[in-house]
Amino acid sequence: MTKAASQIGEYLASHGAPFYDLQLRIGLLRRDSLCVSRRALILVAMTWGVPLVLSAVAGRALGPADRSPFLLDMIAWARFFVAVGAFVLAEQMTEDAHRATLRQFERAPVIAPSSIDDAVNAVLRACRGRDSRTAEAVCLLLALLISVASYSRLTSVPGSSWAVEASPGEHNRLTLAAWWCLMVSGPIFWFLLLRTVWRGFVWSELLRRLAGLELRLVATHPDGNGGLGFVGQVPNAYTLFVFAVSCVVGAALARHGLDQQLTTTTATAVMAGWLLVVFGLLCFPLTAFSNPLARLKKETLAATGAQATQFHREWERKTLGHNIAAGETAEEQVDVADPSKQFETTGKLSIWLFKRSTLVPVAVAALLPLAAVAATQLPYKDVAIILKKLLLL
Repeated sequence: MTKAASQIGEYLASHGAPFYDLQLRIGLLRRDSLCVSRRALILVAMTWGVPLVLSAVAGRALGPADRSPFLLDMIAWARFFVAVGAFVLAEQMTEDAHRATLRQFERAPVIAPSSIDDAVNAVLRACRGRDSRTAEAVCLLLALLISVASYSRLTSVPGSSWAVEASPGEHNRLTLAAWWCLMVSGPIFWFLLLRTVWRGFVWSELLRRLAGLELRLVATHPDGNGGLGFVGQVPNAYTLFVFAVSCVVGAALARHGLDQQLTTTTATAVMAGWLLVVFGLLCFPLTAFSNPLARLKKETLAATGAQATQFHREWERKTLGHNIAAGETAEEQVDVADPSKQFETTGKLSIWLFKRSTLVPVAVAALLPLAAVAATQLPYKDVAIILKKLLLL
């Protein structure tokens, strides 16, 4: 392996950029470790623990459901407890999976020697995208804007809760816990979400650039994808992230259910729509490899088909003494190997890297939170039928 090739597998998806550098300086992580468990605990304590303490001091952490205490707020649980912690924990999963994928490109080796330099440049470009100060600044700005938009919603909601004190004829007054969520918890949640989406886009672009290089593929590879089957495992790296976002979507669906009855039709539409969004985002970068795989399949079938004609006409002459169709020519008397098995295997080559078996964990992570919410208002049998239909598509 050349020195240039060895650089391909050193892409660290969760390193770099100002937020990483800040955490490095204050000791939340190390260059050789993301310390995801410790960081997840600290951030959850900041985003969910502090509002809990403030709500408890104000007597708004527990109480009847009609008073909307903090510990009964599904949105707060989903965003600040589950999602924030899961976003941090998922960093290690995605980084390990991306690194293993790129190293397999080297180990196979899938990338032709003539394209190694281009592959290294693609990785370096991805590193620049990952480290972009502008991208993180935009993520932070959007997170702050979303939090500002939440302020106007809170001041106009009817009734008191852990977040607001309703004042008849006036705007609601926000509690200290609500102010903390607006200024700290909300921006952290949205920033981590948007930052992960951005880095997912950077990874997607890297895969698409690698797909455009000269690849050493073989149609008869046992993985059924020309030797690229390992790339199809990438969506599984986002299982925890998908579960976290699905919890947030599920909490929103639960709040909708408090306002109006959830029907089977609505639950099916929401779950199917969300599953399509998840699959679309995770599978889209894999479609870039469909073109080289389609060319490989077409050209291999053409080559093996031509050789099969020669082999079987030769076998026919040896068996029958002559060819039934078109007679015998001197040019046809050649000794070639039987390509029938290769032709048959090539015909089974799939140009799509995503398979049901690899997407089931992601589908389960996407649907379980929504199914749990649906089960609170619909019969278990109906929810089970919806899940069965969606998972067996």
